[in-house]
Amino acid sequence: MDALPFLTDTPGIGGRLKLQPEDFVVDEIPLYTASGEGEFLYLRICKRDVSATELTSHLAQTFGVDESEIGVAGRKDRRAVTTQFVSIPARNVDDPARACADRIQVIEAQRHGNKLRTGHLGGNRFEITLRDVNCDEPAQLKRIIDATTEAISRLGFLNYFGEQRFGRNGDTDSDGFRLLRGEHVRRLGKNALRFALSAAQSRMFNEWVADRVDGELTHRVQRGDVMQVVASGGCFVVEDVDVEQARCDARETVVTGPIFGPKMRMPDGDPAQHEAAILERFGLSPDAFLRFRKLTSGTRRPLLIRPQEFSANVSGNVVRLAFALPPGAYATSLLREFTKCDAD
Repeated sequence: MDALPFLTDTPGIGGRLKLQPEDFVVDEIPLYTASGEGEFLYLRICKRDVSATELTSHLAQTFGVDESEIGVAGRKDRRAVTTQFVSIPARNVDDPARACADRIQVIEAQRHGNKLRTGHLGGNRFEITLRDVNCDEPAQLKRIIDATTEAISRLGFLNYFGEQRFGRNGDTDSDGFRLLRGEHVRRLGKNALRFALSAAQSRMFNEWVADRVDGELTHRVQRGDVMQVVASGGCFVVEDVDVEQARCDARETVVTGPIFGPKMRMPDGDPAQHEAAILERFGLSPDAFLRFRKLTSGTRRPLLIRPQEFSANVSGNVVRLAFALPPGAYATSLLREFTKCDAD
């Protein structure tokens, strides 16, 4: 795939990411507080250099439960220090501290009435350290950081799916596309199947975003666009462009792109033709998603994200960024506007 375009035009600083796990710190923001009562135990866990699958496997073995009984709100990076909530049936947990290991610590445990599900989070806070950036002049580096920070504050950043979405070799979506086309694919387990199909949907969304950038449509509303109300998350189709452009400029709404599937809200007019062209570009029809309707139900995803609590600190050739993002947004997609290159 061609390199994805950038939104900002500031110089890139390059740099090296995740030289050590402490360079990528993630703290999950819960969607709700555990009630203290119920059939599930919510463990707040800090892991260092541990993958999501390693954590799930460790907890399943420690407490003698099936991995499917363990709930998480979102997958966290391996090469990082991450804090997140995990739910386990309380009947299986005699002592939460038994889950502690060399790179896994249980911070707290609280009962709650439901299992954690994907998406049950308010967002994530990040503290990211970039080392060996490509600028030896401190004053110039500060100017670049300040200019990029200002541009992102004003424009937001492109809500691309990060490269990690597409697997270690960047080609997990290939199986997903073959599945959607009805072609033969090696036998996949349930999780691998879900990941492959999701990667294909994500690749097409990234393509849609790139097209909006190339068409200078990142901040311009078109008749027929599907907009999302920022406050409520509700979606609607644009009829009056002038009215909706004003609401978009006021940051009340944002243009959304396709996560293709039978339940996805459809656009109208030119946006609908554009999305149909993307499907055709990948050799698919809208009916392709009916084969896996439970795994590819479809939705809309915002084109732009505006980070919260943003700060930047420069020390020599090291840059530290801190910010909060909503669920589903990738820190690496924000980071690439500073580095002007992709990182996983």
